[in-house]
Amino acid sequence: MALAPWRKGIFTRITQETYNTRRYWISIPELDRFDFQAGQFVTLEFPIHEKPARRWRSYSIASPPNGTNEIELVIVLLEGGAGTSWLFNHAKEGDEIPVRGPQGVFTLPDQIDHDLFLICTGTGIAPFRSMLQNIRNTGVPQYKNIYLIYGTRTQKDFLYHHDMLQLGKDLKNFHYLPTLSREKWEGRTGYVHPVYEELITAKQPAHFYLCGWKEMISEAKERITALGYERKVIHQELYG
Repeated sequence: MALAPWRKGIFTRITQETYNTRRYWISIPELDRFDFQAGQFVTLEFPIHEKPARRWRSYSIASPPNGTNEIELVIVLLEGGAGTSWLFNHAKEGDEIPVRGPQGVFTLPDQIDHDLFLICTGTGIAPFRSMLQNIRNTGVPQYKNIYLIYGTRTQKDFLYHHDMLQLGKDLKNFHYLPTLSREKWEGRTGYVHPVYEELITAKQPAHFYLCGWKEMISEAKERITALGYERKVIHQELYG
């Protein structure tokens, strides 16, 4: 597959989502529509280094395909991160930014006749928001059960929480299971791993999609294979 070309993007809207994350909407003016599959990502180029490859940062698309030339990204400010430091300190609505994409194969098949476990932490929720909203918007055949297991530290770290609650009302057999590792609340507490282990009671047929930091993904793969699942049913998108 040929690599997508670099195109001129424009920041059309920027909003603060949490204390350390922002939502960025980017349009691609030369295209009437930016076609992509839910779950894919784009690469942005920041003016932060003399070597081109050191200027590139990739982010999952958080919005569903909608027939327009605009996409949404949700980005966390990384301490000491050159890319996000530039983005948070300098990018303004109306500014231009080089964009390449779409890229990636972290996508759902058209038909799945078994359970789906979408497991993520932090901004790893972005591709799953795209997938879930696309399922709702297009009316694609419903999967048996979809479990979104979303781990974060505290309630102030929630991303797209109200969107997920609404999807729980809109989508049959969709289960939103947020869990907090550093705060007690009315919902689940702890890490994501015990949540899916509790749901897998009879080794039911399932596919697992993992998105987040390396440590979470590595542990999840070990635990899922220990439950008796083959590696081919585990799909991952690594951050960092």
